[in-house]
Formats: sequence, structure tokens, C-alpha cells
Amino acid sequence: MTALASVALCADDFALSPAVTQGILEALAAGRLTATSAMTTQGNWPDAAKAFRALRPDADLGLHFNLTLGGPLGKMPSFAPNGAFPAMNAIVPAAWRAALPRHEIRDELRRQLDAFEDAYGAPPDYVDGHQHVQVLPGIAEDLIAELSRRGLAGKIWLRDSADRPKRIFARGRHWGKALTVAALARGFRAKAKAAGFKLNDGFSGFSDFDAKADYGADFATYLRAPGARPLIMGHPGHVDAELARLDPVTESRETELAFLLSDRLGVLLAEANAKLARLSAM
Repeated sequence: MTALASVALCADDFALSPAVTQGILEALAAGRLTATSAMTTQGNWPDAAKAFRALRPDADLGLHFNLTLGGPLGKMPSFAPNGAFPAMNAIVPAAWRAALPRHEIRDELRRQLDAFEDAYGAPPDYVDGHQHVQVLPGIAEDLIAELSRRGLAGKIWLRDSADRPKRIFARGRHWGKALTVAALARGFRAKAKAAGFKLNDGFSGFSDFDAKADYGADFATYLRAPGARPLIMGHPGHVDAELARLDPVTESRETELAFLLSDRLGVLLAEANAKLARLSAM
């Protein structure tokens, strides 16, 4: 019999709101996730960190570096002059024009990393980014440099938000989003590996965030054409007023959570001859 393929399954947006946090904790407690990425810019983060540590799940806890939702932990007079982060569609062209205020972004990165360690008592197991900001030109270099300065090269892993076009097309869905992000991430993998960081090999989980869609059917495609260290992202959680105030992705989180807690997840994993595993252990 063919050996089971190990697949990491990550919930983004831990600590985005109390309800999102609660939903992710439910999935962690049930053993249905192997990683979750924390937003340390959110007021819910210290409580979320305590809850994760008390639960002690068999899962990695990472920093979800945030530059696009809510506001920063400190002053960013050029990047966030009114105390609110800009939209992703403003950051991308500025990154490619080398027009970002990188010193402000470096300072905010340090604040978010410090906030992670202050609340959790340890560095993150990995780093990724909200809306994949970690892979953008300039931001990527500064992220790698700061993590290296902290002595984390070779100790934590980084999310490569790109995958190979052949794998993306083999999944048959959401390939437009996947190819767009892969283009934004061009060069990130080589830079991270050169600095001594491990990364996932294979990335999926793109969706339309449609609460009425069959999320299980999407998930089945995420298991196709895996790489050597495949990572699937998701956005499960419950909905509360805080989430609705901050983010347009709401009811689909309930749909994803219901799938994760259902028997169907195990069925799809078995059909793909796959098992969930922490990426840090692959």
C-alpha cells in the first residue's frame, strides 16, 4: 500500500476576533488542524495565546504578519497615517515600485513579533502573512533579515504562498487566485532558502468565501498534486460583531468550521491517502 502523504492544515486569522478564535480552538481540540496563524495586532491576541497554551494542541502556532486589516501596533505616519492599514491593492503596486516606507514596516514587524513573544512566551513556529504580504518585494527581504537577526533561521519555517502552475491547474478550481499569488511571491522561496529557512512545498486552500458553496468539494481539490511538504490554508471560525466590523469574510468561516468538525474531512483524507501533520515535523 502506498504510504500516507503528510499534509499540514492551517487556520489563518487566529485572534482576529473572539468568535474566530473560539472556532479555531474547537478545531484544534478536535485534532482537525496542525497549525494556526495569529494576528498580534488584535486585542483578542493575549487571551488567544493563553487559550492555545492551555489547550496544548499538536499544532504549530505562527505569526500572521498583518499590514492590511485594522491598524498597527505603533505609529506609521506614512504607511498608516490615520491609524488604519491601507488596502492590499494599494500595497502591491507600491511594493513593486519600491515605494513602500520600509523603515516603518520593519518597525511594525518587530512590534508584532515582540507582541507574539510577550503573550505566548516563545517565538512563533513559523511566519506567514495576512493576504500574503510576507512575499511582497521589500517586505520579504526585511522579514527574512529580521527573523535572521533574531536567530530564527533554521529554527522556524516560512509560508511560501506560491505553488507550481502544473499543480495549480491540476486542482481545477480557483486557479486565477492561486496564479496571481504565485506571481506576487516570485523569488520569495529562493531568498528564504538562501537564508536558511525551511518552507512548505505545495500550497493550496484558495476559495471564493461563499458560505453556500460545497466547501468539501473544494477541499478535495486541495489534496490533489501535493508537493513534498504540502500546506493547505483555511479560514474557519465563528462569527461575531467584531469580525463583521473588520472583515468581509464572515459566514463562510462557519461553513469551513463545520466541514473540519465533520466526518467528511476524514473521508476525503482517506480517499487521498493523506494524513494531517505539523509542517515543523515533516
